[in-house]
Amino acid sequence: MPKPKDEFEQLYPCDFYEPDELLDEDTMYSVYEIARLLQGLDADAEIDVETEDILLDWAIPWVMRNSEELVVGEPPSDEEPGYYGLKT
Repeated sequence: MPKPKDEFEQLYPCDFYEPDELLDEDTMYSVYEIARLLQGLDADAEIDVETEDILLDWAIPWVMRNSEELVVGEPPSDEEPGYYGLKT
């Protein structure tokens, strides 16, 4: 249900990182790693499954929105995700 703005102690701008601000030029990342980076965590940070699912809700649209600035690498196996990196 919607809430009035005055119910929140503080409101923040809805800013997202640009790909070149988030990703290293010579590194490829899984969407799971990108999800962590978008939240200011280390790419290999340990998080619980429920939190990871929520973070993916942010990361997948971010990848799609920035697709023109990214390249995709095939997954190493059928059980692993693909990898994304900066287009150079």
